[in-house]
Amino acid sequence: MDTCALIWWTLDPGKLSESAAGCCNDIAETGALISSISIWEIGIKIKKGNLDLGVGLEEYVARLKRLDSLSIIPVDEDIWLENINLDWSHKDPADRTIVATARLENVPIITKDEIIKQFYPNVIW
Repeated sequence: MDTCALIWWTLDPGKLSESAAGCCNDIAETGALISSISIWEIGIKIKKGNLDLGVGLEEYVARLKRLDSLSIIPVDEDIWLENINLDWSHKDPADRTIVATARLENVPIITKDEIIKQFYPNVIW
């Protein structure tokens, strides 16, 4: 899932679409992946004053890590190479990294982001 979907799933599930909520409700059985760049992106939102998790970022991440069904994928050299090789003019490093990760893992992305939906065909929303 992308960063916004992760935030909404964990803090405000009512913002998810019916399809996205259904997938998120199944995570305990099916599992889910997030890119570690989402942690960075959430931290930036907090620093700018655009997001309040209700807990510190470290506690939020610790809670995510306790979910057996959620895997946080580290951004490694393979993901960076895929990111750079995307034939996509989009410059947002987080979006590019999330798409690169999804491509390499061959999984859909839960996202409302129209720019991602136009580029990456395997989207749930």
